[in-house]
This record gives sequence, structure tokens and C-alpha cells, in this order.
Amino acid sequence: MKSRQSKSRKTEKTPSSGLKISIIIGVALILVLIYVLIPQGSDKWGVNDEGLLSYPKDRGEVDVKVLKTEPGLDYVLKTVSFQSKDYTVNGLLRIPVKGKKIPGVVILPGAAVPKEGTQTLADIFSGMGYATIGIDQRNRGGVDMEYDYDLWKNGKEPVEHKMVFDALRAVDVLRQESSIDPGKIAILGESNGGRFAIIAAAVDPEISGVIGISMSGYDTESHIREISNANLIKFYRSIDPETYLKLLPPRKIVMLHSVNDTIIPIDLARNTFNKAIDPKQFYSIATGTHGYSEGMKEPLERELKRMLG
Repeated sequence: MKSRQSKSRKTEKTPSSGLKISIIIGVALILVLIYVLIPQGSDKWGVNDEGLLSYPKDRGEVDVKVLKTEPGLDYVLKTVSFQSKDYTVNGLLRIPVKGKKIPGVVILPGAAVPKEGTQTLADIFSGMGYATIGIDQRNRGGVDMEYDYDLWKNGKEPVEHKMVFDALRAVDVLRQESSIDPGKIAILGESNGGRFAIIAAAVDPEISGVIGISMSGYDTESHIREISNANLIKFYRSIDPETYLKLLPPRKIVMLHSVNDTIIPIDLARNTFNKAIDPKQFYSIATGTHGYSEGMKEPLERELKRMLG
């Protein structure tokens, strides 16, 4: 009798134990599916009532494909590509061989300038001990405000906002390189690239500083007085780097501009600079016209050293 009761009890416990094991396995499978199916990081965008664009701080790891590697005397140059939303960004990643973690600089070229056009600065910065990535921007850095506004008013993400995200993903590429100090990344842009550089630096407070060469904002606040469409005003503010200047401190903004620039007159650049908050520095350059020139090399070296140590 005692033997039968013992067997009966054992038989009663078996379904309960099996159920517990099934629940544990089920929960484990659900957790695995959540991890696999839900993106780690986000590319969600938003614009607040002030017209300030935002992207998440955690944008996830970048899947970088190395297409070509060219060793130099004291650096390695890699042609890379990575996905940014609906666009494949091609870039040139130049890393000095130093045997220690080094600072990095993202270089955004001007309109119509390919990634190869960033390599004059990249070579100079490599000699200073900085890693760089120069990228091909969407539309080669050109913008179409009418097209972008059509997207905006229909609730779709404007291309100009996506170009900011591309710049942020380039920052992420540098941060995940094992030879680069992720806490010492600056961003520089020439001409139109300078506009995206300022917005990207404002969106990501971990960027160490921003440099604009031959660029200015759009002076939106002086022009919107004649506009009654609040949604249009919000859009214009969201693409104007001047909207974001207040978000840069305590990081420094540096602007360099040739007095001979006929594409963006130096007075426009000064107007933007005057709206910026300290710390800031403006350099009037006697050499060149539009874009980098030899007279900018010394102040660039000085200011990058202050930004990146």
C-alpha cells in the first residue's frame, strides 16, 4: 500500500515539473527572439516645437564593410561602407599607426565633393596623430529644400535630416574602432558639410567639438517674420545650423573663412558666428577662396589640440 502511494505521488509530480521546464524554455526562447528581432539601438527621428532635430543617443553598432585596405608609411587607409537608414555610405577611414588609442575627426565635404575630396585634410590630420573618416554625402552634399519640405509636410523624414544621421553614424564608426578613443571625436565640415556638422554636434552631446570651414547658417529668424505657416517655420528651423548653436556649449565651435570667399561671403559667416555662445573662435584667413586653404592649417592644428588633447 505504501509502495503504491509513493508511486502515485511521483506520478503526480511529473506533470508539474514538466510544466515548469516548459515555461522556463518558453521564456528563454521569447527573450532570444526579442534580442534577435528588435534592433539594438534606434534611428528614430523627431523635431520638437523649437525646430530642434533629435536622434537617439544609442544608435546601435555599425556594420562596417572594408572594401579595400591600403597601407601607408605610418597609417592605414581603408575604403569602407556602412548602412545609414536607406542609404549606403561610402567612406575613407584613415588611421595613423601609433600603438595607442588616438582621437578621431569626422570630415564632411562640401556640396558636389566626393569622399576623396576630404583626403587633403585627412592627410594633414593623420600627421597630427588623428584618425579620420571622410564620407560621400547623400546627393553629394547638395540639398533640395522644396523636395524636403514636401516630405516634411507629409510626415516623412527629410533628406537633410537623414544627412545629419549619416554624419552621426560616421561618428559611431570611429567610436567603435579599437584604436580610437571614443571620448575624443570631433566633427568638421566644409561649406554645406559644415552645416550638417554643427547640427550633428548639437544632436550628440558626446562629440568633443565642431569646426566649420567656409560655411554659414541660413539666418532663418530674420526671414520667418513674413511667413505665417507655422509648420514651414518649424521645418526651416530644423535645417538651419543657427537653431542649434545654443546646444553646443561647453563644446567649442570654431569657424574658419577666407576673406576672398565669393560663394559664401565672410559677412554671412560672421553673422552666424555672432549668434554662437562661448566657447567659440573665428579665424579670418587671407589665403584661398572657398574651402580649405594653407592659411587654415596652423589654426586647425591649434584648435584640434584644444578640443581633443
